[in-house]
Amino acid sequence: MINLERQGDVYVLTMDAGENRWNTNFARAFDARLDEVLASDGGAALVTTSANPKFFSNGLDIDWRRGEGDGDGGDKSVFGEEFMALMGKLITFPVPTICAVNGHGFGAGFMLALCHDVRLMRADRGFLCANEIQIGLSIPDAELALFRHKMSASAFFDTVQLAHRWTGPDAQSAGFVHAVAFEEELLPMAVKRAAQLAPLGADRALFAQSKERIFGESPSINDGNGAAHLLRNMGAH
Repeated sequence: MINLERQGDVYVLTMDAGENRWNTNFARAFDARLDEVLASDGGAALVTTSANPKFFSNGLDIDWRRGEGDGDGGDKSVFGEEFMALMGKLITFPVPTICAVNGHGFGAGFMLALCHDVRLMRADRGFLCANEIQIGLSIPDAELALFRHKMSASAFFDTVQLAHRWTGPDAQSAGFVHAVAFEEELLPMAVKRAAQLAPLGADRALFAQSKERIFGESPSINDGNGAAHLLRNMGAH
C-alpha cells in the first residue's frame, strides 16, 4: 500500500494502492512510513510519489465513505480527524519534503501535495484540483487555511471556489509548483533536489520549529492560527 526506500539521505515514499484514495487504513499506513523516517538520525529528506503513472492520489475514497459499515477502509468515525492530523504532521515535518506529482491529484491528493515543502509535477499529464464543490462536499476551514497559505489570492479563489484544474505548467506559473518535468525525469529530479536539501534536516528540532512558526498556532506571518494548527485540531472546531 505504502512503500518506503532509502537512497542515501533521501527517503522515497511510494503510494501503491491503485488510485491512492484516502481512507482510514491508507492514512494510517502513510503515517507509519512517516514514523520510520522520524526514527532515523541525521540529515534526511523525504520524497513522496505514486507507483501509478495516471494517479498521484485521486482524493477521498468516496465509495468507502458512502458505503455500508466500515468496510475495507477502516473506522469511518475517526477518518476526518486522523487524516487532518496527518496533514498537519506532514506540513511541519522535521526534514525537507518534496512531492513528485506524477499523475492526477484531486481533493485530499491535492492537500497532500501542498503539505510538502517543494512540489514538482509532470509537464505533460495530470491535474491538481480541489473538486469538493463539484461532488457536493464543503471544504473544511483547515483545508481552506492550507490552500491559502500555499497559494496567491487569485489561485486560491480559482482553486477552492471554481474547482480549477491545474496542469503542471499552469501550477508552476501560479507559483505553487516549483518545477515541471516529463514522467521519466520527474522522480530523478525530485531525488536530486531532496539530496540537496537533506542537510537542512540535520537539526530537526530547528527545522520543525521554523515550520511551526510559519504554520502553527499564532504564526508569525499572519493573524489567526496557521494551517498546521487547524489541521491538527480539527476535532476541536
